[in-house]
Amino acid sequence: MTTLSPTRPGRRGPRRGYSAIPGETPGSLPWRSVKSLILLICVILVLLPFVAIVSTSLADSAEVTKAGGYVLWPDHPTVTAYQALLNGGIVSKAMLVSVGITVVGTALSLVSSIMLAYGLSRPGSFGHKPVLLLLLMSMLFVPGVIPSYLMVKQLGLINSYWSLILPTMINAFNVIVLRSFFMSVPQELIDAARIDGASEVNILTKVVLPLSKASVAVIGLFYAVTYWNAFFNALLYINDASKWPMQLVLRTYVINNAQLSGGQVDVAAGAPLPPAQSLQAAILVLSIVPIVVIYPFLQRHMNKGVMIGAVKG
Repeated sequence: MTTLSPTRPGRRGPRRGYSAIPGETPGSLPWRSVKSLILLICVILVLLPFVAIVSTSLADSAEVTKAGGYVLWPDHPTVTAYQALLNGGIVSKAMLVSVGITVVGTALSLVSSIMLAYGLSRPGSFGHKPVLLLLLMSMLFVPGVIPSYLMVKQLGLINSYWSLILPTMINAFNVIVLRSFFMSVPQELIDAARIDGASEVNILTKVVLPLSKASVAVIGLFYAVTYWNAFFNALLYINDASKWPMQLVLRTYVINNAQLSGGQVDVAAGAPLPPAQSLQAAILVLSIVPIVVIYPFLQRHMNKGVMIGAVKG
């Protein structure tokens, strides 16, 4: 005689997505193999265009002509395109302009944002609420292109490098993020430093900032990427092609497919100009390499920094 075991109250069947068969559980070898295969396909799809760009920049004229455009893997790699671009001409000047704007702009933006965020994080500071209200309103009401251009023109910044820095020196969102992190610093530490006679500058530099390395690093990366990738302000305010930043050169000669002439690149006397596809690919590689090189040094701060202001359980 078969005895039916009583059903335990509240007992449920197997969860959705799970199976009682050992070979079909999500942690099994077949399931892990499927996920690994999908992840591998995604990685290949992401890396393939980048590999094609780098390979084309290293290909010679015969390989580019044979491939009919982009080369996936060059048989005879050459750095002729990079030599032609970096030995002088518009691209090498644009690289120096972009590096200078990024370094100076990021430094000024960090200093001004840190000072503004720290002042707004201290309750009772002078003009605390009105300045915070103006900062929040600037996120909602963005001036148009024409008012911004008229303001830059009125200040005499047309065709000046400062027109690429000053209009975007302070980002309201970045200031709000820094303010949120500064407010999370224990008040007891600040009160102890103040009792010991520390000024507000000493409190900021010796107490708050050492505890805020992750947030400052992330905000600095945000500013650096913004300055490096910006081209629209240069398109509006810079009329002299010798003052163009790298991204405007990239837009002109890669996206708009304008041709680089012999006077804009440096090649040996009598040597042929590298193929247009190789030059365009080399410009594209040069425009992304600096950020790719800097990012790994700041990656360890990203996980902590991007969660600033998040709800903690």
